[in-house]
Amino acid sequence: MTGKAIRVEGVRKEFGRVTALDGVSLEVPAGSHFAILGPNGAGKSTLIDILCTITQADAGQAEVAGFDVRKSPRDVRQRIGVVFQDPTVDTRLTVRENLDFHGLVYRMKGAHRRRRITEMLELVELADRAETPVRTLSSGMKRRLEIARGLLHEPQLLFLDEPTVGLDAQSRARIWEYIAELRTRSELTVVVTTHYIDEVDNCDRVVVIDKGQVRADATPSALKAEHGRTVLRGRPLSPAAAERLLAQFPGAARATDGRLAIPVDDPVALGRMLQETGGELDQIEIDQPSLESVFLSLTGRDLREEPASPRGGRKGRRG
Repeated sequence: MTGKAIRVEGVRKEFGRVTALDGVSLEVPAGSHFAILGPNGAGKSTLIDILCTITQADAGQAEVAGFDVRKSPRDVRQRIGVVFQDPTVDTRLTVRENLDFHGLVYRMKGAHRRRRITEMLELVELADRAETPVRTLSSGMKRRLEIARGLLHEPQLLFLDEPTVGLDAQSRARIWEYIAELRTRSELTVVVTTHYIDEVDNCDRVVVIDKGQVRADATPSALKAEHGRTVLRGRPLSPAAAERLLAQFPGAARATDGRLAIPVDDPVALGRMLQETGGELDQIEIDQPSLESVFLSLTGRDLREEPASPRGGRKGRRG
């Protein structure tokens, strides 16, 4: 596949009175590692659902692998693999039975199906667990099984919707090692949604999405150069101090760990800010321009803020 793996133009989706996607447009080059970055509730999962033909947009157009997702959903499904945010493997079956069932659904021939199952189990290091009931696996193992399942039928595109949510750091690292190895073997297009900064820094391109709208679309380095800012982080010494600082610095955001993130424009401003906040902040850190500061600059929100409530869609999904 050459050219554009995905083309989205003016896509809109509402759930009741809530607008999950508000005129989203983007393109994903074939063979690229493409990230959709945003906090919970931004609209990432809703967009993935539309691209995977799980739900339909209210307006706009989307094409995957050259096929219109509304007019040719079967053709799209044959060419994609999906790892959803919430676990979808059958815990009553064994590891091998889950993969075998998936291969049957995709009408893979017996010998080819068995060969691919063996290859995928080796890739995700579950060969020794092939006959193990899935209910006995750890969360990280289940996620690895879902990646193996998503790749079994040799798709042209792999969608990863928050693939490492709830996993420990070691399991997260291993997931991305598998993905990196896959991309060295083939021209697989990988589309990942996440709110973990470290998981998108090496992507070919990043779209920043918030409140259902695309805020920026560029390479990680270009985003940092254009929108990145130095960020001062610190823990307020009291609730009153937090409120004063939030009022004093309109670009500041409160993170889930209780600290404040305050964007800084230049070294002079940083020195002045340190003087102004010195008596009201503790555990002060200075973050250099990063994708996290890009998001803070573009949206006025910190990726470490409290997750937003769901915007709709399937139960348990988080935007």
